Amino acid sequence: MSEKIAVYPGSFDPIHNGHLDLIDRCRPLFDDILVAVLHNEGKDPLFSAAERVEMISELLADRPGCRVMAFSGLLVDFMDQVGARAVIRGLRAVSDFEYEFQMALMNRRLNPRVETVFMMPSQDYSYLSSRLVKEVFSLGGNLRGLIPEPVIRRLAGRFPGR
Repeated sequence: MSEKIAVYPGSFDPIHNGHLDLIDRCRPLFDDILVAVLHNEGKDPLFSAAERVEMISELLADRPGCRVMAFSGLLVDFMDQVGARAVIRGLRAVSDFEYEFQMALMNRRLNPRVETVFMMPSQDYSYLSSRLVKEVFSLGGNLRGLIPEPVIRRLAGRFPGR
């Protein structure tokens, strides 16, 4: 029987507890969860792809069957390179569905072997996004319980005086 590899792609700039919740809930479903950090030259991330990979690797160190890699280009090409067939995508709200549905159909069109698994986050994190994390942190908000402590420390390094 072949190994069931799922790819959880995203920018993860930065990773938060909603992401970790999905990773943990996927672990019993797949043999290997590969967190795929998108390296996109067109975006201006707070953390470089290498920093995000390092940060996520630290957080996944105690989670067997989880690993992290950076990628660029088409997700379906990356999935072929790593031998994965499933894409994990989180749906926080109905508004996420239309975009994610279009992406899932395009991915399947580009590579019929790729299937997308949609998961809803825990209701504790259903409103959480990396964009919101950065905004709230930069304005002095308390994010304890929403992002891991190592991420809080790294954010503090990006926002002097916090």
